[in-house]
Amino acid sequence: MDITASGTPALDAAADHLLIFATRDDDILDGGALRQLNEALDGGLAPLIKSGELSGSVNETVVVHTFGKTETSRVVIAGLGPAEKMGLDEIRHAAANGARKARSLSSGALAVAVDGEECGFTTEEIAGAICEGLDLGLYRFDRHQSPKRVPNVLERVSLHSQNVAGVEAGIPHGRSLAGAANFARDLANEPSNLLTPTELANRAEAWAADHDVEIEVMDEATAAELGMGSFLGVAKGSHQPAKFLILRHRGGADEPGLGYCGKGITFDTGGISIKPAANMEAMKQDMSGAAAVVASMGAIADLKLPINVTALAPCTENMPGGNAIKPGDLLTAMNGATIEVINTDAEGRLVLADALSYANHLGLSPLIDVATLTGAVAVALGDVATGVMANDDNLAAEVIEAGKRAGEKFWQLPMFPEYDDQIRSQVADVKNTGGRLAGAITAAKFLARFAGDTPWAHLDMAGTDDASKTRGTQVKGASGVPVRSLVRFAAARAEASA
Repeated sequence: MDITASGTPALDAAADHLLIFATRDDDILDGGALRQLNEALDGGLAPLIKSGELSGSVNETVVVHTFGKTETSRVVIAGLGPAEKMGLDEIRHAAANGARKARSLSSGALAVAVDGEECGFTTEEIAGAICEGLDLGLYRFDRHQSPKRVPNVLERVSLHSQNVAGVEAGIPHGRSLAGAANFARDLANEPSNLLTPTELANRAEAWAADHDVEIEVMDEATAAELGMGSFLGVAKGSHQPAKFLILRHRGGADEPGLGYCGKGITFDTGGISIKPAANMEAMKQDMSGAAAVVASMGAIADLKLPINVTALAPCTENMPGGNAIKPGDLLTAMNGATIEVINTDAEGRLVLADALSYANHLGLSPLIDVATLTGAVAVALGDVATGVMANDDNLAAEVIEAGKRAGEKFWQLPMFPEYDDQIRSQVADVKNTGGRLAGAITAAKFLARFAGDTPWAHLDMAGTDDASKTRGTQVKGASGVPVRSLVRFAAARAEASA
């Protein structure tokens, strides 16, 4: 889909559809493209407003036929909600809803009216948010389905504003963020027999090449030389070779820089502590953390952020093969810590233990790990917010703020020292699970031992990795969370150090 800027008035655009945004106000027609449309229709929107069909409410889309009174035969009006509560995320969601509605009508070209500098955002910010919404909302994963018919496609989109330069500046920013999130979605939606650790490495290499990101793929032999016994312990049960991905963006001074670590379990059976069969197919998405950190590097490079960032992704299957680890086994991580395996289904923290140890070995700081780690966080926060646990409250606050700017919600959980008691082992330095109580927190407490004194935040996305329905920027399936927050975090760090 091609997106361009235009100085032509939106109502004069030569397109198949026109998208206009509306706020839920007492005077919904007070200014902008919606007022101009109403004038062109000789007050034809008034009956829709009076009947309640057009209110500007969140998630509302209304199709208006213009009967030749404008260049486009149909106009889609997408609701933003109350003006006083409107932010960039409301613009993203409205753009996504409106674009999907337009696509459902027919293929072709879409024109979008870019209004709203009076709401406190620049044209660049508004255009960027619209582009994020368009690309995120129009996402489809149907590559393995036999088409029943040729699907509608919006081939061209034009953003119309008097400030063409502002729109032109916003387009690549928004598209980079959404493109990275959609790449993470593609990886997480892929069936696990097609996305093995080797194939994940191949796709990461192609992504890195397309975005000028350095990449190194570490094999099991090299991981063994480094002493990654925790990562390799999980890999023992699978016939698929494990891969450890290292991606680097060098945009700053000669220093190690920021470190992202993502859990890359391409399928999680639970191992010997096997999961119930019901819904196990969803465990193809247990590599969503790795997908997020790999994908974020593409956008970080596209935006040429003046900061050094390294992403680490330990990738393997967790299978109950004849050589698999067993409850009661002892593993030794790269940092020398011994781990008692209580439950082989608590494997994500085992692979991340060596990723965090390796990040410290490289001198990366601060560290952020991303993982579909615990069902407990989904019980606590549902599918609305990603859990944040950290050894540095200021770092946690930075992550949460980056999420607000990206439109992704985070909630911090406590890391009180009393939780350490639950993961004490009688035979090792630590055990890999602390029981049912505070499961998300005790998992983070385990990881904290491998982050050490380095400022570190853990993002448990087990509740937010998948969207159960299509609404706004979310399309049913893999969510692409928290790719855009990781990019925003890196951008904020780069700006702070400038």
